[in-house]
Amino acid sequence: MLSRMLFSLINNLRVIEKLSESRPIRRAAQITAYAITKAQIAGRDASEKVLRSQTLRQVRDEAGKIPGDLGEVGNRLKRVKETFVSEVKQGLRDGSRQIKK
Repeated sequence: MLSRMLFSLINNLRVIEKLSESRPIRRAAQITAYAITKAQIAGRDASEKVLRSQTLRQVRDEAGKIPGDLGEVGNRLKRVKETFVSEVKQGLRDGSRQIKK
């Protein structure tokens, strides 16, 4: 019985219009839009950083080469690791600067 009443209220156009005009619902919509926009901006920034990443370029270059021996593979992995670690450190420094602002 209760579910039928709720279903009829939800499907009533006038009730929905009244709710949409209420301050709490409008505020919730504003907050939701803000959160979605911030997430999109953060995602765009992160994808740009990944595309500019030296590690990504280095992995692509190294993947295209055929290794001559095991020592060469080890050297390549070491270079990729060093590049990755330096980029992580740079990202941490940039993040701490942004937090301080």
